[in-house]
Amino acid sequence: MRTSKISGFYKLTSKQRLKFVRDFAGLNDDEIAVLGNTGSLGELADRMIENVVGTMPLPLGIAVNFVINGTDYLIPMAIEEPSVVAAASNAAKIARERGGFQASSTEPIMIGQIQVTNVPDPLSAKFTILAHKRKILDMANEKDSVLVNLGGGAKDLEVKVIDTIAGPQVIVHLLVNVKDAMGANAVNTMAEAVAPFIEQITGGKVLLRIISNLATYRLAFARAVFAKDVIGGEEVVDGIVNAYTFAKSDPYRCATHNKGIMNGIDAVVIATGNDFRAVEAGAHAYASITGQYQPLTCWEKNKDGDLVGTIELPLAVGLVGGATMVHPTAKINVKILGVKTANELAEIIAAVGLAQNFAALRALATEGIQRGHMSLHARNVAIAAGAQGELIDRVAEILVKEKKVRVERAKEVLETIK
Repeated sequence: MRTSKISGFYKLTSKQRLKFVRDFAGLNDDEIAVLGNTGSLGELADRMIENVVGTMPLPLGIAVNFVINGTDYLIPMAIEEPSVVAAASNAAKIARERGGFQASSTEPIMIGQIQVTNVPDPLSAKFTILAHKRKILDMANEKDSVLVNLGGGAKDLEVKVIDTIAGPQVIVHLLVNVKDAMGANAVNTMAEAVAPFIEQITGGKVLLRIISNLATYRLAFARAVFAKDVIGGEEVVDGIVNAYTFAKSDPYRCATHNKGIMNGIDAVVIATGNDFRAVEAGAHAYASITGQYQPLTCWEKNKDGDLVGTIELPLAVGLVGGATMVHPTAKINVKILGVKTANELAEIIAAVGLAQNFAALRALATEGIQRGHMSLHARNVAIAAGAQGELIDRVAEILVKEKKVRVERAKEVLETIK
């Protein structure tokens, strides 16, 4: 009887693990060849995470036409969903008519949270911690002299008392300028370093000491004007604004609205080797920070009748540390972007998110989202049906024309063509 219980799986070589998976799942030679392909990572894959058997490649596209703060960019995007790269490129082309995207960002400040429980007098503990702020910051900065020498490090302290089902707790926020890193390792190390002293001066018990992915001090902004005459007239402008007001008033629509934004943002975050899960968590938490889930973008009509879009969200991305400095493709993608700071990278990503949202809303307000999306999705369906080479496009074209983009129909069309 097969079992997933295996001792020392991590001690095996990747080939030995692959053989175990093969026997367990009954994979054939072709499937093993696909699964075990590590591509450009090679043996590095086995060093990046545990229990490696292969890699899971994503298509890497290049979004074109972007002008951000007066600079032209080619933007690598790693994503499996059809139409995303094309939509971003088209939106950027339209934005060029009014100067492209203007973007900015705040200092790269991350929050390290220190949870203090069992405090006899929480409010008094809050003021005691604040009275020792300078010492706490100095203790934190002793843990990362390199970061401090670069102008970063622990810069400030916040303390709040929260009510929980387990009683009141004192929460310390260590505010750390992480410079060009995402910052998790530096912030976590500092939070752990100051925890014993905080326990000593409060009489409480410190439990969690960890970074927050809701990076409210590390925000990125972007803005663009889309000329009404280029996008289809004032009726289209009004349609996009009305679509935005729908999202602002209804969480069910807003979830899909923000998902479209994250299509573009995640694709660039992944391509540059950054943590898209942290960015996603921060973005959606920020969208809910008022107590009502809200769009990350805003769409308005200016006095000329043109469409104006803005975006604001936390973007904790880095250029040093993690996969960004290790993954060979990520390093090349950063070189393609030509960015020199994490702030510049965040501003580019925000602009892509805004472009993606514009493209989706314009499609919804005019022809509907399916027309462009399904024409690209049809190619995937054709491939799934067994089409190869030029037959992929021929089958896809028929599926779209019939509006029957299904695998079973693709198989029938393929047989007919053959």
